[in-house]
Amino acid sequence: MDNNANINDRARIEELVKVLNRARMTYEQKDIEIMSNFEYDKLYDELKALEEKTGYVMSQSPTINVGYEVVSELPKERHASPMLSLDKTKETETLKNFLGDKEGLLSWKMDGLTNVLTYRDGELVKAVTRGNGEIGEIITNNAKVYKNLPLKIPYKGELVIRGEAIITYSEFERINSELPETEAKYKNPRNLCSGSVRQLNNKITAQRNVELYVFGLINTNPAMGFKTRHEGFDWLGSMGFTCVEERLVNKDNFDEVFSYFKKQVSENDFPSDGLVLSYDDLEYSASLGRTAKFPRDSIAFKWQDETAETTLLDIEWSASRTGLINPVAVFEPVELEGTNVSRASIHNVSIMEGLKLGIGDRIEVFKANMIIPQIARNLTESGTAKPPKTCPVCGSETEVRDEEGIRVLLCNNPDCVAKKIKGFSLFVSRDAMNIEGISENTIEKWINEGILKTTPDFFRIGRFRESIVNMEGFGEKSFDNFIKAVEKARKTTAVKVLYGMGVPNIGLATAKLICKHFGNDMEKIRNASYEELVEIEGIGDVIAKEYALFFKKPEVNRVLDDLLTEVEIENPAQNNTDLKFEGLTFVVTGSVEKFKNRNELKAYIEERGGKVAGSVSSKTSYLINNDITSDSSKNKEARKLNIRIINEDEFLAL
Repeated sequence: MDNNANINDRARIEELVKVLNRARMTYEQKDIEIMSNFEYDKLYDELKALEEKTGYVMSQSPTINVGYEVVSELPKERHASPMLSLDKTKETETLKNFLGDKEGLLSWKMDGLTNVLTYRDGELVKAVTRGNGEIGEIITNNAKVYKNLPLKIPYKGELVIRGEAIITYSEFERINSELPETEAKYKNPRNLCSGSVRQLNNKITAQRNVELYVFGLINTNPAMGFKTRHEGFDWLGSMGFTCVEERLVNKDNFDEVFSYFKKQVSENDFPSDGLVLSYDDLEYSASLGRTAKFPRDSIAFKWQDETAETTLLDIEWSASRTGLINPVAVFEPVELEGTNVSRASIHNVSIMEGLKLGIGDRIEVFKANMIIPQIARNLTESGTAKPPKTCPVCGSETEVRDEEGIRVLLCNNPDCVAKKIKGFSLFVSRDAMNIEGISENTIEKWINEGILKTTPDFFRIGRFRESIVNMEGFGEKSFDNFIKAVEKARKTTAVKVLYGMGVPNIGLATAKLICKHFGNDMEKIRNASYEELVEIEGIGDVIAKEYALFFKKPEVNRVLDDLLTEVEIENPAQNNTDLKFEGLTFVVTGSVEKFKNRNELKAYIEERGGKVAGSVSSKTSYLINNDITSDSSKNKEARKLNIRIINEDEFLAL
């Protein structure tokens, strides 16, 4: 080989290793996507080919390293045997050649977090993540709350199995709507699952309905008599495990079975990024051994992404509650995997600039995992697209900032509407206007589409039927449900309106006190003076000042005037809730058992006239902690101040 060519190849190898490891690290550890799967696979294949050509393999090459070291605080453990990756292909002919005249099992390649589970004497005793293939994290307590995992099984010998922990697409959407703080962290079910499984508190894992699909039986007692993987799967099913869907395949029925999986993937509720083909005969599989990088008895198949060429029409900039403004490609509609596609996320400025995008460019698009539209490559590479200098929501000046090597666009306006999603979310919440079925994810989409600018716009979404129905994730039924919820919310109360306005420091209980004091008269409520407010029992100097200042703002009154044209305020039925906690201040610490979460307990206290503070002080009436004897800092402070510590049962007895 020409020496200069060899030097160039080595330089390219070193560059690819650096780029691929950075992409993988930011995705797996920081939940930031700096390149598409398509681009990653393309660069990976280029690296692999260069390594084979030159014989030069760096110690940090992703072709020989399974993954990054774990970074959580969970205890770690070395696996008894390394968990190797599978060799991969995107060609069906490669699968057929691998199978040959043998019989195999074709199954889903689930896209989640791999676990190794150990059972002894019929009980789950240990669960460990795959980690970097050599060392994993011990997550036994979390595995015990997986939605479908048996904790006890009839088999009393030692059993070691491997499975994939996953969160379904429907659960992912539910969690995004009900747990908005998670939606900001996780962009797909795999990342959400990884974060859920590696929690230090398994109560969070349980709330997220993680499921485990078993795909491997590691140790088998000869007395079991298993000769094939298929028999092993049947036995695991009889023990109560949920196994990956698998089908026996041979050279005669391969095309039929493969077609089934290819058709089914778009209908699955669980995430998968391909298939796995393994020899069914266990003795034959064991005889094959392994290479330095892969076992020889199995191979992974990644879907050959169906691409389509189209023209980039526009780049829209989507503002989020964090201030990030992300680019979205809009292109001439094309059909991919049986559906029409016209939009794809570009994620950040770095990816847009890396693709050298410009309006009018010819681009290739595909669906990652046959589901998520992405840009594969730019055929024109005009590079004319630039980040906007002003925020698409509020019009304020934007800033391109480098965050850990990734260029992102930010709106620096603290009053940007996009950052007020929390306010919109409060407005539609149960204790405010109670507009059911509208999640933070929906609110963000509607803000980006220009449907929502102020809170009264919720009552005018009927004007945007066509836009909403055609949004990804919505439809006629969703829109009709929104309209029903909005119409139901038009009849409301002064308390709900006041609470929904988001006045600083005004919780539900305080809103009730104010509305009751002013006879539910909205004009008196909005024009309440500092002097009038401090006369109300339970309202102090600070709250009164902030309340009066809030309603002196012209924009606040404009929104309230607008809102009052859309709703009908009814006089509420006499509230028979006894304000038994009036004048009491509570602090809540530790986990709760009688309530869904701390927020529900806080609402319970406030509805009964009490207050909830964040720290223990001389003004605290009770500290609620189910672990009364613990030496937590709040318990110590309460004892020091001679404040009574009570558990939930004692609290409810009050």
